[in-house]
Amino acid sequence: MKVRFIAEVSSNHNQNLDRCLNFIDKSAEIGCGAVKFQLFKIEELFAPEILDKSKEHRDRKKWELPVEFLPDLSKRCQEKAILFSCTPFYLQAVEELYPHVDFYKIASYELLWDDLLKECARTKKPVVLSTGMATMEEVARAVDVIRREGCTDLTLLHCVSGYPTPPGECNLRAIKTLRDSFLCPVGWSDHSVSPAVIYRAINAWQASMIEFHLDLDSQGAEYATGHCWLPEGIRNVIQIVNESCPADGNGEKEPAPSELDDRAWRADPLDGLRPLLSIRKTWKE
Repeated sequence: MKVRFIAEVSSNHNQNLDRCLNFIDKSAEIGCGAVKFQLFKIEELFAPEILDKSKEHRDRKKWELPVEFLPDLSKRCQEKAILFSCTPFYLQAVEELYPHVDFYKIASYELLWDDLLKECARTKKPVVLSTGMATMEEVARAVDVIRREGCTDLTLLHCVSGYPTPPGECNLRAIKTLRDSFLCPVGWSDHSVSPAVIYRAINAWQASMIEFHLDLDSQGAEYATGHCWLPEGIRNVIQIVNESCPADGNGEKEPAPSELDDRAWRADPLDGLRPLLSIRKTWKE
């Protein structure tokens, strides 16, 4: 089964529709199964006490995704045969996204907000929930809220909300812990920008989904933080994970053409010496 890779555009769109569409095109081109944006309004994301005191937070106004972009983004995703998702960060955003998204993604920072969890679950659309910073008790409560409100298609993402995340803090073993505890698919939301971490999440811990932050050209608003992939780097990872390879073979255990000549030079079962007795009798240097 192929692993679904989700390209997280985050705030790297720079409020430019053409750039947003380019993110979708590039995500489809490099093999992603979905692309994800974020829908927030600064005034409904941060408390007024913070906005009054922090220019840094006020400046994130220019990171907002214009709501009027949604129909175009959804249409482009359909044209490119890639799923469209978006993270709602205020309650009305759930309704605004409903006609357009294939699934909702709930961010780690919103995991404690029951009202948002309920609104997403009541749509009956699939929900992906990131679990960065959370304890098992907090994840269990969130899962219970989502399931009680009618969501039957829930995927959890193990996540470490460090930007970037040191590989030594990724704790990929928690993927199995979450899967065993909640009996649902579990993936990895990557902030490590490490191919080895992604391969390990998939091959050792059976992550079913990989979310990663994407930038097109190092010019996105969040690229400088160090947690975003560029297309060519993540393309190689996706190809290795999901594309067939001649080395996979047919699965039959049988001698390969390149080793046929050496079969006769194995140890003979009668005396343990090489080559087989039948070859010794006729062999000439």
